[in-house]
Amino acid sequence: MRRDKKEIGKILAAILAFAVAVGVMAGCSGKENGTAEALSAAEVGERIRQAVNFDDMKQGDDSKLQKLYHIDAAEVEDYILYTASSNVKADELAVIKVKDENQVESVKEKIRQRIEAQTVKFKDYRPDEYYLIEKHVLKTRGPFILFAVSREADLMERAFDGAF
Repeated sequence: MRRDKKEIGKILAAILAFAVAVGVMAGCSGKENGTAEALSAAEVGERIRQAVNFDDMKQGDDSKLQKLYHIDAAEVEDYILYTASSNVKADELAVIKVKDENQVESVKEKIRQRIEAQTVKFKDYRPDEYYLIEKHVLKTRGPFILFAVSREADLMERAFDGAF
């Protein structure tokens, strides 16, 4: 009888260890899938700020978001926006988190319209700035949209990707 209790104890211990291992793996995998939803645009922006110097840029607000992209701040969950401190520079950074992923394409279309407007503005006037616009980054990751126009757009993109 003693032997049976020991064997049952070992079996129960093995089952418990297996259950804990499965729980840990499920917890880790679920966390990875929900990362994009858990992050804010400010947190993603902070990752980009750590990789790139924003000293020559100024932070935008709700009215700037509306003016540049025709996006009402109430339409999105969260955003950060930085623009060049001078209107002769094309530098821009926007990280926008939409409320619903179904909004991604319409927001990207509004950003494309901004790209077209900037292209017209800089094409013949400032060729070096026009080049930056042509090499812009516009990408999405879940509910997030990244738009970057900068000499360091590739670093911004890598920091954006690294945030997830």
